[in-house]
Amino acid sequence: MLDRDLADLYGVPTKRLNEAVKRNIQRFPEGFMFILTEEEAKNLRSQIATTSWGGRRYLPFAFSEQGIAMLSSVLNSERAIQVNILIIKTFVRLRKAMANHQELVNLLKKLESRVDQHDAAISDIVREIQRIIEVEEKPKGRIGFAIGED
Repeated sequence: MLDRDLADLYGVPTKRLNEAVKRNIQRFPEGFMFILTEEEAKNLRSQIATTSWGGRRYLPFAFSEQGIAMLSSVLNSERAIQVNILIIKTFVRLRKAMANHQELVNLLKKLESRVDQHDAAISDIVREIQRIIEVEEKPKGRIGFAIGED
């Protein structure tokens, strides 16, 4: 999540959130937080249709789930604690949804494999029916005794 979104949730200015993080930077090792690149920030600005002048003068922070959990120790307010609890619960629900999604993907792969096997069997049946039809279409000779004029 981006620093400005978290600041909105916590009810503090983005600048204050970032100051608290910078004062406690040792709590945010690699993987907990990172700074967006200029290109990422530029893409982000174009997606939210902001102007190129004004606004932020520095690149935004992005926080991982662990970084968000660490924010509760940096922002020591009742609201920060409650927001952190809600965010962590949301991450747990997302993980469960992704696990269910993966189960669905695996089931679809199994089904696809079975369908492929059925397709091959159906193709064999169609070829056999075509072969039988071709055999039946050939002219047959007469059956029985022929009494001919000798």
